[in-house]
Amino acid sequence: MSGETSLSAKWTRPDDFIKLQRLKQKKKQLAARVSSNNNNNRIIELDETDKCKLLEAKIAQKRKNPFAKSIDGAKKQKIDDPTIGDSLTPSTECFVRETPTRPQPAKLVLQKFDAQAFAKLLHQQHAAQADEEDDAALAARQKHTSHLPMDWCLKTRIRFFCPIELPATQLKTSQLASGLTSFVRCFDTNHSESTLDISDATRFNQCTYYWQHPHLPWLTLFPRSAKENNGISIGDRERKALAEEWDYSFRGLFQLLRARQCPYFYLCANSFTVLFRAAGCGGRPEMHALVTPSTRGMRNALRQEGIEYSMPLKKDANGGGSLNGSLTDEQSNEAKPKPETDIDATKEQQPGEDEDDDDEWLESLGVDERELRRIQTTHARKLQAAEMSEDFSDNSLLLIEGVECQGLFSYLLNAKSTITSVGRLAGVPPTLLSSVAFPKATMQHLVPRSKKVRLDGVDYHSIDIKGLLLPTFLPSVAALLCETRQMFSATLASSLNTLSFSKATQKLLETAPEESKAAGETESGSGQVFGEQNLSECGLLPAVVGSICRTGQHAVGLLERVCYQRGEGYAWS
Repeated sequence: MSGETSLSAKWTRPDDFIKLQRLKQKKKQLAARVSSNNNNNRIIELDETDKCKLLEAKIAQKRKNPFAKSIDGAKKQKIDDPTIGDSLTPSTECFVRETPTRPQPAKLVLQKFDAQAFAKLLHQQHAAQADEEDDAALAARQKHTSHLPMDWCLKTRIRFFCPIELPATQLKTSQLASGLTSFVRCFDTNHSESTLDISDATRFNQCTYYWQHPHLPWLTLFPRSAKENNGISIGDRERKALAEEWDYSFRGLFQLLRARQCPYFYLCANSFTVLFRAAGCGGRPEMHALVTPSTRGMRNALRQEGIEYSMPLKKDANGGGSLNGSLTDEQSNEAKPKPETDIDATKEQQPGEDEDDDDEWLESLGVDERELRRIQTTHARKLQAAEMSEDFSDNSLLLIEGVECQGLFSYLLNAKSTITSVGRLAGVPPTLLSSVAFPKATMQHLVPRSKKVRLDGVDYHSIDIKGLLLPTFLPSVAALLCETRQMFSATLASSLNTLSFSKATQKLLETAPEESKAAGETESGSGQVFGEQNLSECGLLPAVVGSICRTGQHAVGLLERVCYQRGEGYAWS
């Protein structure tokens, strides 16, 4: 027992250790107080070696607030001249306060070496005057129209700018529900009696919907060449199911087009795109279809099916387009320039008789049979090369009208090239896009994003939308903004594969028959009204239907930038 007590006496308990530490701290504090009382009038000299004293001195110092506003020498600017202060409008005062007094210097930009830079510097004043004159002349030549041209190519992005606040993109429950109901039931909320919300945000939301089939969330079906589709394979069972669903959907959509319950729709395959339009659209009195781009193999397949077509954008010997639907590509290449009155005679000519006459003439001259075959082969290769020169280009667009559209519909249903078996989207049927509902379709929604931009001291409100934009989207939104906004502008990005749709429609309107031109504006106006009446129940707004059926000058155009000013109209480029 005595051994245990001796060991416990040697060890220090925790409580005793804490008491010793507290005593040491009290001694230090007491020593610091005594030294501070003795040296009240002296400056504290810190010993760098003593870390404890240095830390206490730093804590004793008052910390300076880094976010405090310096008031030394800060005085408010006063306006000496009272007349200037009175003449400032509220907008001018706001601009003066927000504009910094010292603008930030512009960044230096290295220019390419120009040997004539010194000579240009001498004439800089004259060049500036010339630029101002050019801008004034360009503004004077700019034409304004009361209507917006129709652009039939698909858009991938659009951005609206307006100095006034644009429709809200963050929707309330009533706005979201009313916009969805108006789109599905094809309501014109602004001119119909209903209990739905009729605000600008609701009407803008109604314009952001469209219908698509098929819809596979893990695949990008427009554009079909997207890089996100790599490494995706579909089994035979899925391919068969997709083909059956697409067959039924395509049939129902085509029947809607024939009954004029659908004004237009797109069929986007891997290698080509088809635009089907109802009678009255684009100034055409019959149902028609535009196919772009086309190849020699596709054209041969259409000829074998007995489908007649024309190539409005193809350049012939005269440099114009070939609008004769009964002529084949080889005949159009061999044909010489002839007046329009001889078209019927050209149709009746048979190229086989000319070739037989040429062969007999060469045989009469003693040309060997082998040499004759070589000449024929060389001639056939030249014709084939000339025929394939414009494949996969805008000039290869095909126009199919009237009853021939039924043949094209059957061809697309049964052709093996419609659904490819290799590639990024192997086994996936073409994408069907429409502005109205059709069987098996899925409703899609565009997501707008609103921003606020400041340019040259002026605040602009903008809405940016990325995605698939159908041709009727811009006229619908433009009709909405024209009612409540004094001015706005829009910038668009187009899909390059569909630019030929607008080019061909514009070319067809410009090359109308002479009889319709001589008839005057009355008949063309009556034809437009007749087309609008036929499409009055297609599910689109009346203003949009008028844009689709409009004929005449500036009815169709490629739009990249659109500006609107109330009182002047639309200007575009």
